[in-house]
Amino acid sequence: MIDPITRPIRETVAPAMRDFLQQESAGGIVLIVAAALALALANSPFAASYFAVLQVPVVAGIGDGVIDKPLLLWINDGLMAVFFFLVGLEVKREALVGQLDSWNKASLPLMAAIGGMAIPAAIYVAFNAGSPENLSGWAIPAATDIAFALGILMLLGPRVPVALKALLLAIAVIDDIGAITIIALFYTAETDMTMLLGAAATLAVLALFGRAKVGSSIPYVILGLVLWVFVLKSGVHATLAGVAAAMCVPIAASDGERPLERMEHALHPYVAFLVIPIFGFANAGVSLTGVGLDTLLSPLPLGIALGLLLGKQIGIVGFAWAAVKTGIASLPEGTSWRQVHAVSLLAGIGFTMSLFIGNLAFADPAQVDAVKIGVLSGSLVAAVAGYLMLRASLPQPQAAES
Repeated sequence: MIDPITRPIRETVAPAMRDFLQQESAGGIVLIVAAALALALANSPFAASYFAVLQVPVVAGIGDGVIDKPLLLWINDGLMAVFFFLVGLEVKREALVGQLDSWNKASLPLMAAIGGMAIPAAIYVAFNAGSPENLSGWAIPAATDIAFALGILMLLGPRVPVALKALLLAIAVIDDIGAITIIALFYTAETDMTMLLGAAATLAVLALFGRAKVGSSIPYVILGLVLWVFVLKSGVHATLAGVAAAMCVPIAASDGERPLERMEHALHPYVAFLVIPIFGFANAGVSLTGVGLDTLLSPLPLGIALGLLLGKQIGIVGFAWAAVKTGIASLPEGTSWRQVHAVSLLAGIGFTMSLFIGNLAFADPAQVDAVKIGVLSGSLVAAVAGYLMLRASLPQPQAAES
């Protein structure tokens, strides 16, 4: 029997998913434009100004609580914390009342996502085994950019089965969970225990508000900001504060309100059309002067590009096929293996999260530039190939209409 508080949530899951897909795909188009503009500026007479603006120091705080960082790090540590907060809300919703709320729904995307993270990482390590200085970037090709991927998917309109959209969304959500876990475990610097204890205490208070099912957004926003400051100064990557805070927001409040859904709906346009495009604009710019075939074929960019392009296909299709053949999962009704293969190519678009992990993995500007080249080249080929394969695998518009 469905609880009267959760019934409205379940009844709004489908509309919420439609809104998500529409905004995320449109945001993907804006992200493509922002990334293209950054790449154009980085290779134009305005390149020096573009890079200089990103290094402008920005200072904020009071007394001893001053944070002094270049603009680029405010974007990557501050704005992206909002993105990760939204990711946390989406993950929690999908796990409780969405595409991951039962084993029957979650089994196929779970197995596919595991393969889609493991195989790209293995390919990267294989290409960089002889370059120990590059091995810290092993997780870069494991990520999927849901905005880019859905942006390409939605270009084909209503011809794309809803089940296929849901599959891509679920794989991307699980990818996000994997990326968050990887960042927490493998990309954390030395920690300041005092700040970490402050973060733990703040998170405990947030959890109490969530357990009490407080419906107002105010305590979660204020305490989330305090948590972000503590986590930033603790040495743990600050964006994880966004995920932790999101996990405390209740899906249904004691007064019948739905704070998680309300906050997700309110934040999504800002993240899709502002936060992620700004991140893309700030991080996609790389000078292509002197970049030739030898650059593309060097271990770091090649490992990333092939991890995204080949690793995602092998991992997602291979693990999904094994799951279906062993009875662990079943193929969604109305979809084909060729369409799943096309989705695996779209999952090879790793832009936002791949660039983010690349910035965490490397401090050397030359390595960061190599990451950008690998991510951009692999993602571009995956996007074009995925679109063409999916278009060929779907019914023609006239057949779909009839």
